[in-house]
Amino acid sequence: MKPSDEDQLRRAFDVAESALEHGNHPFGAILVGPDGEVLLEAENGYLPDGDMTAHAERLLATAACKAFEPDELAECTLYSSAEPCAMCAGAIYWAGIGRVVYGLSEARLKTITGDHAENPTLDLPCRTVFAAGQRKVEVVGPLLEDEAAEQHVGVWD
Repeated sequence: MKPSDEDQLRRAFDVAESALEHGNHPFGAILVGPDGEVLLEAENGYLPDGDMTAHAERLLATAACKAFEPDELAECTLYSSAEPCAMCAGAIYWAGIGRVVYGLSEARLKTITGDHAENPTLDLPCRTVFAAGQRKVEVVGPLLEDEAAEQHVGVWD
């Protein structure tokens, strides 16, 4: 039986937890094929270089472009612990990934991080970014948002 969106999203939460254990911010993403198989995963990569563009979703989209053909990616789902920011949504769009499921919304993330210098949250819904494109990207979320928010407790203090 194919795992549910909730099951796959919890796998992305596990990747986010791994990022935190590696000293990074708690964000994670996985790419899942149409059969439910996890094809790729990516943690937030802010450290050690301080790369503010090394969001998990952007890193995953880049890896996906290199590993899979566009017609394959159109059938895949990217599960993300938090809503893809505008930069990441753009990367997902250009990669051609057909579906996104996320946990924590950007709006709620902003209430958690405040004006933290390492996460000046860009509160622009990914649906807005995708709607501006010519290719359809299905979006589900926020899903399991309270669970997703728990990963950020104490991180941005």
